[in-house]
Amino acid sequence: MPESDQSDQLAGKYFDAAIGLLQRVRDETGDRITAAGRMIADTVEAGGRVFSFGAGHSSLPAQDTVYRAGGLAVMNLLSVPGVVGVDVRPATLGSALERVDGLAAAVLDTSPLKAGDALVIISLSGRNALPVEMARNARALGIKVIGVTSVAYAAQTTSRHASGDFLKDHCDIVLDSAIAVGDAALALPGIDAPFAPASTVVTSAIMQAMVATAAGTLAERGIEPPLLRSGNVDGGHGWNDRVMSEYADRIFYRH
Repeated sequence: MPESDQSDQLAGKYFDAAIGLLQRVRDETGDRITAAGRMIADTVEAGGRVFSFGAGHSSLPAQDTVYRAGGLAVMNLLSVPGVVGVDVRPATLGSALERVDGLAAAVLDTSPLKAGDALVIISLSGRNALPVEMARNARALGIKVIGVTSVAYAAQTTSRHASGDFLKDHCDIVLDSAIAVGDAALALPGIDAPFAPASTVVTSAIMQAMVATAAGTLAERGIEPPLLRSGNVDGGHGWNDRVMSEYADRIFYRH
């Protein structure tokens, strides 16, 4: 097969795989995504704060909801130094920190989160100590926890936490991303490893669907959702200044 034909075929197959996963999540998890969005709306209506957390590449969908045009101004990132992305050296340090017992408790104890707030925890495998302890400790503090994870890992792998638990075991709502163990959508003869991960595409869609539901729910209740506009649209900065001033006590990425 000519090189260009092979490349075109793989690109199309990746899109097909991603679309298939998105359709599956819509059909199988849509009700729970709606429930999660309503939980976020409940939190905003009650004056609570909303945070999202993910380690490594799972931090990307969390970051995608923060200070985002078309998104809720009150979405905040709960960051853990060294695990947010691949900006640490060596990059493998982030993976190692995910397995450290006690780190989640230290982060929560020094964070602005308090009882009545909501925390979205993203972890593809849900098996490492950090997301498990983050969820367990947050719920003990009276924080509502939404977990975004692949439930398949709990059936096909073992937990790396001493309790044997996974993230899904300590959430008020679990959103299953339906990603296969290994997070690779494609395989090809002659390539020993599967490739083309789809978890970021699917998880980002789940997060945006949840936030959209929260915004719509607030509007249905007669509450103007605190949405941000693009700074590249005329009047956007003025709009955002008003929203962020109104919700200043619940926005932590400006400090």
